[in-house]
Amino acid sequence: MKSYDFLKPSFWKIISAIIIIGGLYSTYNRFAHGLGASTNLYDTGPWGLWIGFDFLGVGLAAAGFTIAATVHIFNIHKFEPIVRPAILTAFIGYSLVVCLLIVDLGRPENFWHPLIMWNVHSVMFEITWCIICYSTVLTLEFAPVVLEKYNLKKPIRILKKFSIGVVIAGVIFSTLHQSSFGSLYLIVPGRLHPLWYSSLLPVHFFISCIGAGLSMIIFESFLNARAFNTSIRMNILSGLAFAILIDLILEFILKLTEFIAAGKLIYLTIPSTEAYLFYLEVFIGTLLPVYILSNKKLREDRKWLFISSVLVISGFILDRMNVSITGVAASSGKNYFPSFDEISITLMLVVLAILAFRFVVKNFPVFTGEKSLQIIGRERSAKNSKQLIVSE
Repeated sequence: MKSYDFLKPSFWKIISAIIIIGGLYSTYNRFAHGLGASTNLYDTGPWGLWIGFDFLGVGLAAAGFTIAATVHIFNIHKFEPIVRPAILTAFIGYSLVVCLLIVDLGRPENFWHPLIMWNVHSVMFEITWCIICYSTVLTLEFAPVVLEKYNLKKPIRILKKFSIGVVIAGVIFSTLHQSSFGSLYLIVPGRLHPLWYSSLLPVHFFISCIGAGLSMIIFESFLNARAFNTSIRMNILSGLAFAILIDLILEFILKLTEFIAAGKLIYLTIPSTEAYLFYLEVFIGTLLPVYILSNKKLREDRKWLFISSVLVISGFILDRMNVSITGVAASSGKNYFPSFDEISITLMLVVLAILAFRFVVKNFPVFTGEKSLQIIGRERSAKNSKQLIVSE
């Protein structure tokens, strides 16, 4: 009977089914009738929710290269138990982004053109190739998890020989396109609001994605502990939290210094939708989590650690949506709000990503490192108990 448990109805299964059905209908509508009939995009504002969500998917997946480099290049093995979850998150995140990019293309049948029609002066070309290359890297990094499931030892040994090179390549490709997403908006200084436009946008995008990616790992760890009955290793997560604190402070100092140097502080005193959203972004995504994480007691507390991760992720979402939508709304001359099809397709892909993560975690050794540590701990406790009995 257990094999049919997934068929038993529940509130979240019903909601997920409704979202997927609605998303499939919207996907049909998008490809059958085009972008004009299925979105609220327009000629002066051709980028909307989907582009903003691409920024989110790539940014929140940044822990993949960050944790892999920390463990395999800098040999800080304390974080090894979360390498596989981080890579899985990145792999699913990039898969989601690729699907959404194809949906967002005006001529999706021509998605293969950048592979043979090279335009080396285009930022979009560089982003396309970096996403392709990094997705390949993530596949190679996650392959041992699948191979272990089926006990294929020879391919695992071959992959291990190239593992360091693969990780280094992943860091290079991910660094390039994380920053290049910011470079996309360097060509629109007259359209993007000064509160977000900056010649340092590539740097801002790269720094902010590190904190958001690490926060995503903390957020997932708590959800996984609840869903799959795994332990929460506070020593690891509090270490990530300290790295997030440094990242947030660095980003805030960089932004404040730039505002002062460029004379942008005046825009913070002008009442406007952009100013209010900017204040909200900084307050939620920077000031509150910095206050929480700078207190060691709060940083090592489960509840506050989870809250801080939610705040950082929320601030990151606001930042990316402000850059891609809010910041260019005034210059476009039109108000934009996503259509039903845009929202429906996005929600469907999010649900599918969650289901994919759940399926992989349940069927493959993603948390094997953490479980091994638990087993070692129990064995040590048992050994100490035996020694105590013998001594008595």
